[in-house]
Amino acid sequence: MKRILLGLFGLIIWFPILAQEPSHEAFIVKQLDANTERFSKAAREIWENPELGFLEVTSSKVLIDELKASGFNVEVGVAGMPTAFVATYDKGGPVIGFLAEYDALPGLSQDAVPYRSVIVEGGNGHGCGHNLFGTAVVASGVALKEWIDANNIKATIKIFGTPAEETGGGKVYMARDGIFNGVDAVINWHPSDRNAANASTCNAVIGGRFRFYGETAHAAGSPQRGRSALDAVEAMNMMVNMMREHVDQESRIHYIISSGGLAPNVVPDFAEVRYMIRHPDITELKDMWARIGKAAEGAAMGTGTRVEIELASGLYGLLPNETLAKQMHKNLSSLGGVEYDEEEIKWATEIQKTFNSPKVPSLDVAKKVQPYALNFFPASTDVGDVSYVVPTVGLGTATWVPGTAAHTWQAVAADGMSIGFKGMMLAAKTMALTGKDLILNPLIIQEAKKEFDERLGGLKYEALVGDKVVPLDFNVTK
Repeated sequence: MKRILLGLFGLIIWFPILAQEPSHEAFIVKQLDANTERFSKAAREIWENPELGFLEVTSSKVLIDELKASGFNVEVGVAGMPTAFVATYDKGGPVIGFLAEYDALPGLSQDAVPYRSVIVEGGNGHGCGHNLFGTAVVASGVALKEWIDANNIKATIKIFGTPAEETGGGKVYMARDGIFNGVDAVINWHPSDRNAANASTCNAVIGGRFRFYGETAHAAGSPQRGRSALDAVEAMNMMVNMMREHVDQESRIHYIISSGGLAPNVVPDFAEVRYMIRHPDITELKDMWARIGKAAEGAAMGTGTRVEIELASGLYGLLPNETLAKQMHKNLSSLGGVEYDEEEIKWATEIQKTFNSPKVPSLDVAKKVQPYALNFFPASTDVGDVSYVVPTVGLGTATWVPGTAAHTWQAVAADGMSIGFKGMMLAAKTMALTGKDLILNPLIIQEAKKEFDERLGGLKYEALVGDKVVPLDFNVTK
């Protein structure tokens, strides 16, 4: 009887201890809350040193240093890009990948104030919030690593540092070189003016240059001896414009004449036109590009000129994965939105006055989580290529004041202060909790892979850029 009483006494002591142990969710959230200042400082450092694509030396180093300090092994310079990296924490088990971006935009220099205040005339700025993007991913990965260690869990975390999303499509070259092979699922996010975790699709895109070479001549004295490269460009554009009637209505065709001659009285012996075309379906997009190429060749034949065609860039659209998206939406909904304090409300109210929009949403939008949906947005991202290699999911959080447009000085301003940092940490928590779910519930990964295969429908990923060399000098001033 005495032994039974002692056993019961032990259980009475033990049960309160068990009750006090934090849940997996609480452990991860607590880790991130405790490191908010640390990662806000890192995001601010990248924000203060905005670097263009393939030139993100300081920005990538900030993230690499954080990862190394937390016990990740980091390989730098992958896929032929000096500022690309893969950071790995390997404890076996499922492999969960995260995408980090950190490149800035040109001409968007702005202080973190609710009015226009340029820091460097003509300078760069984080108008798409990639200083927050990369930092949140690192924060998420570090929190998961600590959770893995604390609970002796078998899992592997990979953080992919992906340069030049804005201008060079760094993920394309990483996907082409097999950097994402062996990963079970990839998680990412993007700054926004609201909170949503949807299964998204978008346009695939191809961009290229058409260079025409002719014969120069005096336009008045001996025009018969000339062969105008500009005529070839205009003939090509005319044919493509007529083609618009005979393509799917979802198609988008854009072009500029980047070089059209030097003087009106000289027949141009060189002219160049740059095209960018979009379509949700990759097969349709490739067909459009081939037809535009035929128009260029026909224009050259008809004008007695020669054409060179350069495929400059190509991105797949997003392949949605509802299995992963619904799990991420569940986590975002449980966390809720972003709450502003009094100073932030005042700041946000002031910056909304600068919006060139007849309808400005309520600040309460930042507090809410948008309903789940399978949606489409008409722009493009190099995350699309990753989504055709491995099941991929993403979300957006309110790092910007509701109503803010991307690629604006208003976005830059919020990205460098507490409103941006709050949205960043919400994204980090959502991603980390989603990663935790995939690790603890392998059936989710199995279902996501099944959906992935069904949506691919047998299509094998081939980079649209072919064997093109990475354009590392894209943003180098010449």
